[in-house]
Amino acid sequence: MLLLKPNCECCDRDLPAETALAMICSFECTFCSDCAAKHFAGICPNCSGELTRRPARPAAKLSGFPAATARFVKAHKACGARAGMDAGSASL
Repeated sequence: MLLLKPNCECCDRDLPAETALAMICSFECTFCSDCAAKHFAGICPNCSGELTRRPARPAAKLSGFPAATARFVKAHKACGARAGMDAGSASL
């Protein structure tokens, strides 16, 4: 099942399950559409794969298949320093 991460790993913007603003790669790295376009030109900085629009999960399915709640933020040169970075963030 597709993991719906709750935030952009670059700017930490909230990306709820129903948003059309979330972009993902095939490894489920998640970015907002602004960061995907502005910083990465549609290419995932972790795996070099294509960033594409994440499908929205229908509201009726969220109770049985909820979005993730753990936030993930990773340092990317293009993003600049971000407050609250998780030093132990996983990488590909």
